[in-house]
Amino acid sequence: MVGQSHHFNRFAPEKIPYAIERYVRETRRLFGVLDKHLEGRDFICGSDYTIADIASYPWIASREAQEVAVAEFSNLERWSASIQARPATQRVYARGEKINPPGQKMTDEARRFLFGQGAGR
Repeated sequence: MVGQSHHFNRFAPEKIPYAIERYVRETRRLFGVLDKHLEGRDFICGSDYTIADIASYPWIASREAQEVAVAEFSNLERWSASIQARPATQRVYARGEKINPPGQKMTDEARRFLFGQGAGR
């Protein structure tokens, strides 16, 4: 759902108000579910950083495209900041910005970096 919000807000060739509103609303709902789940937990699975955090973080990191303010969700904001501060996260995102600057279409190099060698769409 968050990916659909991202698509209709950033990449759709025409702005479709119904789709944008639907997916932004669903993204806000999902952010709320995760925010509630993170209450009293450092990470998604408790006190340990796991693959669940690694897999979920990019959807939150791209929040500008979702048009949902993470500040609305204090637990989600705290969790996101803690993952963003990790050296490995900073290295990966720095590499991604070098090959795919914000606001530009995804390059073939960025696609290969993110999705592997066969991702030449």
